[in-house]
Amino acid sequence: MSVVVGYVPDATGLLAVRQAAQEATWRGTDVVIVNVIGASGYTTPTAADEQHMDSVAALLADGGVAHTVRTVGAEEGVRPAEAILQIADEVSADLIVVGIKRRSAVAKAVLGSTAQRVLTGAVCPVLAVRSDD
Repeated sequence: MSVVVGYVPDATGLLAVRQAAQEATWRGTDVVIVNVIGASGYTTPTAADEQHMDSVAALLADGGVAHTVRTVGAEEGVRPAEAILQIADEVSADLIVVGIKRRSAVAKAVLGSTAQRVLTGAVCPVLAVRSDD
């Protein structure tokens, strides 16, 4: 059992990782960070490169939180929500943590929402966090 966190390289993503670490500590388990690299590669603002992921992993290690990083590439053809849900299923997640952002109704309708897909598709509890940024 693990706490799975969908990660994007911004303030909300970092908040999600910190909350996942706290939840994992409380539950006595580890954190699995899911980093999805889309078809555009690292030019997509939701994709964290290896150097960035190393700094996130160091943050968890410094806090004594056991963790793994799972990077899903575009060649696997998986959307972020699907990757998060699939990995959560593989590790029998206790909890999924996702970051959310404010978006207009039009953006929600046209683009969809990874967090929304995770919330509706998860078989375990989901914690949604939002940064002030």
